[in-house]
Amino acid sequence: MITESLTTMRELDSRLVDGLRVALWWEPEASLVWVSVLDTRSGDAFSIEVKAGQQPLDVFRHPFAYAPREHSEIGISAHATAG
Repeated sequence: MITESLTTMRELDSRLVDGLRVALWWEPEASLVWVSVLDTRSGDAFSIEVKAGQQPLDVFRHPFAYAPREHSEIGISAHATAG
């Protein structure tokens, strides 16, 4: 049930850099780990499930390297307009 999952989610780490909030999440009951990315200026957001064989901290540190192409453009446009 979704409500139960939401109560067991744990934020393991997060950072806010140049308007991008990146967080590393863990849901122990379902054994899921994912990274969420939020552009606080535009409101654009996406999440990336950490797959078997991937290192969670690597995905957390480099989320745009793991993001589908349409989401990686969010980071490019955010950084291009910030400079």
